Amino acid sequence: MPSPNQPHPPDYQGGSLVNLMAELEWRLTGKAPSPRLHMALAAAVPEARTYIVLLMDGLGTHQLSHPDSSSLRDAYRHTLDAPFPTTTTVSLSTVATGLAPLEHGLLGHHIWLPERSIVANSLKWIARGGSPIDIDTTTYLPGPNLWERLAATGVEPITVQPGRFANTPLSRALYRGCRFEPVWDNEELARAIVELACTGPRLIFGYLPEIDFAAHLFGQTSSEYAGALRSVAVTWDAIVNHLPPQVTLIGTADHGHIDYLHADKFLIDPKMVKGLTLFGDPRALYAKGGRRSIERCREAMPATWFDQPDILNWWGPEALVRPEFAERMPDGVFLADQGRLLIPGHMDKRLIGYHGGLDPRELKIPLLVAEHR
Repeated sequence: MPSPNQPHPPDYQGGSLVNLMAELEWRLTGKAPSPRLHMALAAAVPEARTYIVLLMDGLGTHQLSHPDSSSLRDAYRHTLDAPFPTTTTVSLSTVATGLAPLEHGLLGHHIWLPERSIVANSLKWIARGGSPIDIDTTTYLPGPNLWERLAATGVEPITVQPGRFANTPLSRALYRGCRFEPVWDNEELARAIVELACTGPRLIFGYLPEIDFAAHLFGQTSSEYAGALRSVAVTWDAIVNHLPPQVTLIGTADHGHIDYLHADKFLIDPKMVKGLTLFGDPRALYAKGGRRSIERCREAMPATWFDQPDILNWWGPEALVRPEFAERMPDGVFLADQGRLLIPGHMDKRLIGYHGGLDPRELKIPLLVAEHR
């Protein structure tokens, strides 16, 4: 039976990132595979011929209280839920497919590849030791994806983001069927998005990584984090101030951030987890393996264990689980206690900012909206 302390899962029926993408797809094409936004959320998004989605990596709703995010805060309309686990590759896969994780099958930062019997870092597509994985990532996510569905109806999908991400294994997985426009700074990104939005109908997806980078490395009280917020806010303003007619700009994120001290990190002894394969994230650690090993870890870890059948709705509506993804799933999840991290040897223990769980600071992401003035 589910634990009485089971946390609240994302609202995949109308209040999450997947529903935002479904809302935009429905408006542009007249149909979508996932539920649209709840009425109150949808009412905050003006009708348009072209939509721009600017995803600000690592910007949880609670982070809008920072003094350097004032222009972003002014554009705030509502809060959405990120998908579970609250991590970049899962959310970007939800954007790219318009599907919840149960349907798109990319289930964490560190994923289990059953066809290779290895754990892979899905951001870099490398194995635990750092070696590249020889895999065709273009086929990892199911199709037709969002970009392919849009293009089939005459709506052009375009992504504008840092050039260093062009043709990486992750980009090949995410942007199959999407025009990739590389840029080399945020000023160029804003200019490119505005120029591309002059023609439509289009869905333009922009990606800004710097808030996440600064939060991970320096924490939310640092000058580097404040500078990243200012840079993203300036970029947002540059797009807002030059929006063409019949274009709506939507800002959101993939997850929020929480700062941790070194003492908050539970470094996992390999002997304790012998017999288990660990993947997922330090805030939501997945496990596959023997029941005896799981029970041993339950007693030692600052976490609550949840069996997979009890928490399928964390990844999406249970009726939508795809049998072909069953082998990618864990036997269950060690959800770290509030204020704690679970770090096995192949996960990074050096950071300050983390995410991946269901704490509201990780789960709640903003819905920002602007339209032509």
